Amino acid sequence: MKRNGPSAAGERREVDVRRVQSLLRARAHLRPTEPWPSRSLEAEGGCGVTGFACTIPVGGKHIYEPSIQMRNRGNGKGGGIAACGLVPEEMGVSRRVLDEDYILQVALLDPDARGEVEKTFLEPWFDIDHGGLIPTVDDYRDVPLLSVRPPDVARYFVRLKPSVLARFAEEKNLAAADFSEREVEDEFVYQNSIALNNRFYASLGDKRAFVLSHARNLIILKIVGFAEAAVQYYRMPDTHAHVWIAHQRFPTRGRVWHPGGAHPFIGMNEALVHNGDFANYHSVTEYLAGRNIYPQFLTDTEVSVLLFDLWNRVYRYPMEYIIEALAPTAELDFDRLPAAKQRIYRQIQAAHIHASPDGPWFFIIARSLAETREFQLMGITDTAMLRPQVFALQEGEVSIGLICSEKQAIDATLASLAGEDPRFTPVADLYWNARGGSHTDGGAFLLTVSPTDGPCRLHVTNKFGTEVSTVSGQVHCNLSVPPVAPRQTDEDTTAIERFVHDGDSEGLFSHFLERLPTMDFDSLRGFVDRWADRTATGATALGIEALTRCMDRRYPTGGKKRSSLLTILRNGLEKIFERQPLCDDERTGTHVRVTWETRHRLRGPRPGETTLLINARGFSPEGGDCDAVLAVTAHQLGWRRLVHYNTRGTRFQGVGLGPGTSGLRIDCYDNPGDYLGSGMDGLEIHVHGNAQDQLCQISNQGKLVVYGDVGQTFLYGAKGGEAYVLGNAAGRPMINAVGSPRVVINGTALDFLAESFMAGDPHNGGGFAIVNGLQFDQAGGLHPLELPYPGGNLLSLASGGAIYIRDPHRTLVEEQLNGGEYRTLSTADWKLIRPYLEENERLFGIRIDRDLLTVDGILSSPQAVYRKVTPRGTTEAESEMEGLGG
Repeated sequence: MKRNGPSAAGERREVDVRRVQSLLRARAHLRPTEPWPSRSLEAEGGCGVTGFACTIPVGGKHIYEPSIQMRNRGNGKGGGIAACGLVPEEMGVSRRVLDEDYILQVALLDPDARGEVEKTFLEPWFDIDHGGLIPTVDDYRDVPLLSVRPPDVARYFVRLKPSVLARFAEEKNLAAADFSEREVEDEFVYQNSIALNNRFYASLGDKRAFVLSHARNLIILKIVGFAEAAVQYYRMPDTHAHVWIAHQRFPTRGRVWHPGGAHPFIGMNEALVHNGDFANYHSVTEYLAGRNIYPQFLTDTEVSVLLFDLWNRVYRYPMEYIIEALAPTAELDFDRLPAAKQRIYRQIQAAHIHASPDGPWFFIIARSLAETREFQLMGITDTAMLRPQVFALQEGEVSIGLICSEKQAIDATLASLAGEDPRFTPVADLYWNARGGSHTDGGAFLLTVSPTDGPCRLHVTNKFGTEVSTVSGQVHCNLSVPPVAPRQTDEDTTAIERFVHDGDSEGLFSHFLERLPTMDFDSLRGFVDRWADRTATGATALGIEALTRCMDRRYPTGGKKRSSLLTILRNGLEKIFERQPLCDDERTGTHVRVTWETRHRLRGPRPGETTLLINARGFSPEGGDCDAVLAVTAHQLGWRRLVHYNTRGTRFQGVGLGPGTSGLRIDCYDNPGDYLGSGMDGLEIHVHGNAQDQLCQISNQGKLVVYGDVGQTFLYGAKGGEAYVLGNAAGRPMINAVGSPRVVINGTALDFLAESFMAGDPHNGGGFAIVNGLQFDQAGGLHPLELPYPGGNLLSLASGGAIYIRDPHRTLVEEQLNGGEYRTLSTADWKLIRPYLEENERLFGIRIDRDLLTVDGILSSPQAVYRKVTPRGTTEAESEMEGLGG
């Protein structure tokens, strides 16, 4: 009979302590015989991590595409993949065996070690239901960029023999500590793998074998090479799973050029990949050693999964507490937590702070929740948010959640899936970033695939359990089915003809908005097709401009998913692009097109030609064969309007063009990559969608317009220029900027906005940023954020410049500053920033009176709406307040 009350709670705590102590004592014999710890230091590097969780099992070929896109984040010396939620028939076993057995995978660096491994570490302990070498390609040299033969991998489906289980529980005193048989079996499998690794890998002798994974319904494969090569070599393109993760490694620590040092690393039923580097590696290993846990591969990624397994399987912490131990909440974010949560978090931090990874890191974890038959993907970022991360969600008949280092890798995954299955679209319904160690989302999101009576369900929550979802009642369009002949063709055709005749792109956009609520997908596709057909010749610029505006602006879409709407509009735009003549075509027009196949025939503009369209498909993401290099040549030949489309991660677009580029405009569609516009010196760049990291670093002058979000370190070290961002900026925008950069961010920034800003006096040519703290909801409505700036270190340690923040409810507090101070907006301030807000209105449709100065339905003065942040102690160029108004 269960007892309730304080006495029963005390007994449960005693049982929990006894469990933990018993399990950790059971590992005492695992201490290495060699001197420990032992590792060499390696240079820090960046990595690429990616993963997705889907309600249906999908093929490994779809983790291949994002891995290729992030190849530059590795160097071919370490890559790997993990998959969970597998298909039993593809594994050669029954559903019962897949669900109940452990899949023990051993990398055979020495093929002759297999017999000894089986004789010593399998046959005496396990019943083997199925086993053998997994298939590979015949010759590893047939796999591109694979220069080292990967190890053979032996895969066994095993269960512990009942007699061994009973003896182990008795010898380790686990039966008396309230462990279930499955928990005891988990621990045996875990310890057996450690013993195998000590014998065949971690000892001072030859490295002959090591355990890749030992989980239920989860496998890991890793190599010396790129992650996508693991998919190819081990014949995984058509192996299906609910969850996939992959890692491109730029080696940091451990045996970095060895498959044992590559990611992912196994815990028990979880695989972890990581981008970053720990400053406190030794502190973490000492913490683990105090609990009889000794790393064998000597990498910070390995100790990360060891910590996770300790806190999850041994201490049995709730997931929220595990995340808190990894990424502790601090400073103002801690103060904003509820009191009860603060008390718990203080205890977690006091117990585990010396084990919390310190430094730049981002984890992606794939988990097999074997007892509930669920599968989970997790993304956790460090409290300083020093590594890039993007989350995405697409919901519908099939749902998928994605986590990557770069947005373009997410879209590469979706494009790959959409090419095979029309239930996917090449654009996600929702993209977002996490705020590490925050009171808002905790810097972590959990994507869980759960079985139901019908199709599986995908449930997405943040650290605190708050759900993330898309608008209910909206549907995707099946673009694989030709549209039914739409109605009202005459009305739309007449309208299109009128607007083309008048050269009225704004009228065409307005007509689209008026018609959209009453159109079904078939009507919409027909309308866009007629629009593209009519303007592809003779009114090309107008057709492109109007379609682009439909993609850039936010508005209600009714029952249609915006992702499907964007795909239809983008297809219409592609139709116009692809009908333009190539450089060596006899046809003439205002727009000329160049492709990878015709790049060598690039020429300068002829009379009447205004715009060069660069189809980026086939070009490399970087290096001499990327479309950004071709753009430099095109500019040298005389082109002053360039359009990149079908871009998938091209880095350095708008770079290398040199000084004196005023009058040059570049438009980027689809997925431009990192470093876009860096060193910009006069040109104008428009990004039609979300941008990525390191935009416009050290820019000097010019203009950037982003019709979406921007990534990490936006305008790092910038010296000048204007920038307009429709959405949010991730971490550290404008840090170390000097001179006169001037920026409008309509959303917010995650943290460290304008840290070490050295931009002089805004009223005397210096720089500033305007943060409006607004967001568009998924229905297209514009709303103020709960906090216009949620982070800390606002204008931290700055010596010049200013930040103007829309904060009518005065939510900003002193604790968010570090060397700055709040001031009242002056007449001079409003005169200074208003022209930038007017341009912002022209670009994005965010009106000054209606959207910015109206608060709770009442038109207010700029002084009541905006606050100014300046470095402490600076003098105002003009402080009079009279005449302040809209």
